[in-house]
Amino acid sequence: MTIKVAVVGATGRMGKLALEIIDAAQDLSLHAALDSKSELNQVLGADVVLDVTLPDVSPKVVEYCVRNGLKVLVGTSGWSAAKLGAVEGQLKSAPATAAVTVIPNFSIGSMLASKFAAEAAKFFDSIEIVEAHHAGKIDSPSGTAVRTAEMIASARIDAGLTQPLIPGVGQEARGQVAAGVPIHSIRLAGISAKQEIYFGGTDEVLTVSHDVSSTRAYIKGIHLCLVATAKATGLTVGLQAVVEQSAN
Repeated sequence: MTIKVAVVGATGRMGKLALEIIDAAQDLSLHAALDSKSELNQVLGADVVLDVTLPDVSPKVVEYCVRNGLKVLVGTSGWSAAKLGAVEGQLKSAPATAAVTVIPNFSIGSMLASKFAAEAAKFFDSIEIVEAHHAGKIDSPSGTAVRTAEMIASARIDAGLTQPLIPGVGQEARGQVAAGVPIHSIRLAGISAKQEIYFGGTDEVLTVSHDVSSTRAYIKGIHLCLVATAKATGLTVGLQAVVEQSAN
């Protein structure tokens, strides 16, 4: 049995990649390919809706899918903790068939880098993130960087650490603070995606770095998440959660 996928944002970088993945996969088939002029009702009947639109469009797509009992995989950036909380509220009154999977980054390497960073965060009190993306990425900091910061903060809380990561206030050049971690964003031609997490200690610096040279790095993660979302219930956040669920 093949999984019918509707792609919303099919003309963008990630949307075009998704169409290639669906075309090449034996267990996936294209239900509909939507652009900015398409009506959302074209997704009705799909097993999974893949949202790769824009940060201001994505919540509307998700709300529509949840209301209609659809399973939606979100690959759009900009999903804050507040927005995720709103989705949890929507799912409580939604049909039982509805499910939402939010993936800040489909790269397996990026998932592992964030996991390593969360582990390292238990041993350092000086941590900052530098993330760089192509010039066309309209949001900053990236969803991946914010998610990494949240994982770092959570790991430190679990370890019983209370030391603040930013000594001092009013340092505007220190970047945007997410979950207590400064994030510096670069948007530059010639770059696809890169994230570096710096951990400073006494006479040492640990750097966890991950580079993506093209969107093809996301192929394995997108395929995995499409298959997992077809079976999902409720809200799932992050590629690591999908990998762990798929292994069980």
